[in-house]
Amino acid sequence: MAVTRSARTQWSGDLVSGSGETTFQTSGIGTFPITWRARAEVSEGKTSPEELIAAAHASCYSMALSNMLKEAGHVAETLNTTAEVDFDTSDGAKITEIRLTLVATIPGIEDAQFQELAAAAKVGCPVSAALAAVPSITLDARLS
Repeated sequence: MAVTRSARTQWSGDLVSGSGETTFQTSGIGTFPITWRARAEVSEGKTSPEELIAAAHASCYSMALSNMLKEAGHVAETLNTTAEVDFDTSDGAKITEIRLTLVATIPGIEDAQFQELAAAAKVGCPVSAALAAVPSITLDARLS
């Protein structure tokens, strides 16, 4: 069964001086301002496509790992995942790297099994697969 989620962006003006808003239509959680300056320089309280990608990747990765842990007989007490997305405008605008950092509390798991599952979740996460064109996606996973 396929499920569709949607967001909408309204933009006015040119790239550099224009601005817009991105609305999360499916969840209704809000409308957030976007600008080129917020994307390429300083956020100034606005979001960017890269921040939205970071949120999607961190949440997808955590869900994928929680499922793999369950299949291996473990339940995480906490999975704290951070995703950092680098956007480089020096040679054309592109995402050059994504760094996933995970600090997990998982009772009864050995580090070797944890590292194996953490790496597998990075590969198995649907958002990771969608971002396969990014030159570098790294993972730093550790137990707390």
